[in-house]
Amino acid sequence: MTSAKERKRHEKVLRPGVEYEFERLLIPREESRSAVTRMLVERAERGGWELDRVRISHDGTRRVQLRRRIIRQRYAFVV
Repeated sequence: MTSAKERKRHEKVLRPGVEYEFERLLIPREESRSAVTRMLVERAERGGWELDRVRISHDGTRRVQLRRRIIRQRYAFVV
């Protein structure tokens, strides 16, 4: 499953003050539906990813976009 995946990560601001990191996956048509479901559940539980978009092409490949919030630590200045 991992050899045929295409990964790209980028960051985007959807709402003011909330930033998301995105990961795009290209899953071949040979992968079963249950295998893809297990992989996505694993990423959600372990990595904090949530499903943003799924596109299924005419040839059966799946283009999946996952997202997770970026939590930035704010520094407290002591006066």
